[in-house]
Amino acid sequence: MTDLHAEMLAHLPRLRRFAFALTGGGADADDLVQSAVEKALLRVDSFEPGTRMDSWMFKIAQNLWIDQMRKEKRRGPSVDLDDALDLAGEDGRKTVEQRAIVSDIQTAIQGLPENQRLVVAHVLVDGQSYQEAADNLEVPVGTLMSRLARARKTLEAKVLTKGAVH
Repeated sequence: MTDLHAEMLAHLPRLRRFAFALTGGGADADDLVQSAVEKALLRVDSFEPGTRMDSWMFKIAQNLWIDQMRKEKRRGPSVDLDDALDLAGEDGRKTVEQRAIVSDIQTAIQGLPENQRLVVAHVLVDGQSYQEAADNLEVPVGTLMSRLARARKTLEAKVLTKGAVH
């Protein structure tokens, strides 16, 4: 295994969290990570030594996701059968409530404009600093902070109106 491959491998957990935030989770997130890693491996010779591997991989995943969203807009929405299954068989009110809260938050994140969803994915989900996220998104830090403030306000309003957070 080369050093580049080892470095890619080290970034997989963060890349998966990022993909989960973009896609809403599940198989779509795993598919996005798989596609991003595949593309990175095929184009590893285009990686510029001395630059950040994580930023490069996040950009690949982000571009793949944007391309996928454009395709889905043309084709219309699809429903994953696993997501359509009833929660019957789950035991415990707390488990059901937690799943409802997570679902409400995921739905609220998916309802954000693309530029705000990307900021949420980088900063709130992946835990990047404002500067790292701004660099990855190629925007000024002030723009990133403004988008994040709007996203937080929107998410808070959406989740609170659903009654998910008490």
